[in-house]
Amino acid sequence: MRGARGGGPARGARDVSERLEVRILKRLPGFTLEVAWTAGDGVAVLFGPSGAGKTLTLQCLAGLLRPDEGRLVVDGRVLFDAGRVDVPPQARRVGYVFQGYALFPHLTVADNVGFGLRDLPAARRVEKTAEVLERLGLAEHARRLPRELSGGQRQRVALGRALAIDPALLLLDEPLSALDAPLRRALRDELRAILSEWRTAAVLVTHDFTEAYRLGDRIVVYDAGRVVQSAPRSELLWQPASEPVARIMGIRNVLRGTVVKATPDRIQIRWRGQLLEAVNSPSRSYLPAADSPIAFFIRPEYVRLIRKDRGAADPSHHMNLMEGAVVGEEDFGTTWSLRIRLDAPGAAAQGDHDLEVEVPHLVYEILEIDRDRRWQFSIHRGSIHVLPA
Repeated sequence: MRGARGGGPARGARDVSERLEVRILKRLPGFTLEVAWTAGDGVAVLFGPSGAGKTLTLQCLAGLLRPDEGRLVVDGRVLFDAGRVDVPPQARRVGYVFQGYALFPHLTVADNVGFGLRDLPAARRVEKTAEVLERLGLAEHARRLPRELSGGQRQRVALGRALAIDPALLLLDEPLSALDAPLRRALRDELRAILSEWRTAAVLVTHDFTEAYRLGDRIVVYDAGRVVQSAPRSELLWQPASEPVARIMGIRNVLRGTVVKATPDRIQIRWRGQLLEAVNSPSRSYLPAADSPIAFFIRPEYVRLIRKDRGAADPSHHMNLMEGAVVGEEDFGTTWSLRIRLDAPGAAAQGDHDLEVEVPHLVYEILEIDRDRRWQFSIHRGSIHVLPA
């Protein structure tokens, strides 16, 4: 069984033990899910485009879908091992927050939260429900119906129902997708705080990278039923494993050039008639042969426009110095996104432009970019990130 595998803590000095082991092979008509990954403490986020197999993985973990082959382990307890172990869903101690929350509309907040506690004695069920409502700030809404709640309150009710059973594993299927953008941003931090407080192993599904980065400790990137990278969130942000991973993440300025020279410290790249110098990764040194094609990316916010009121730019002080013209722009309120085409012959690298550059609104006004369209700009070698083939 093929697949990517990753483990270890994602943030800070956490326990490095693996809490989750996931290996799944599931064949469905027109689609095969074949993944393998591990995770330690914190939240593991399954990130990728729609239809990549993320929700199918949650269903396998919950026992709602049986893998054809594989192994599922949570905190050392085997939930599934093909041909030997298949713990039924009700015995897995898995809490599941479904997309859209799936609250029972005719039940009160208290009854929704306590739904999974029906096997407890009545007095203990009431006590446990009250404890969860208090911890989630829902006690004053206990007798309300879901339709009487805000989007954030409904989210907390769904979380409370999943957490009330003291799960060994919490599954969250796009928990913020039903909310509008302003509320979604506000509730990301609230959800992160709740998950940190409960300290339950959690797997969360999203196709929004900002959400994945804000909520996750480890991010597992899915594409077409496969894991294409599994890494701590900061590593994934700065070191995508390949050009396809960078594009799945939505990274802008993913470009292609030709290798001039590669050493363990530096890589020189010929791109659009320019000679660029990039830092080779100290953690995964990449030594492609001269004249071989190479992919790399430059984040728009790391392209530096050269102020014209300070004299001519000195190449010895400005790395990867280039010239070009602004051929398009978009106003995003606090920032401007500029599309720049280099002063170089041939087709532009990205349609009508070569680079996208992001500048704060104040810088746009001070430099009068709306009137002055020709610019020199530089890129530090550490801001050019090489993507291994």
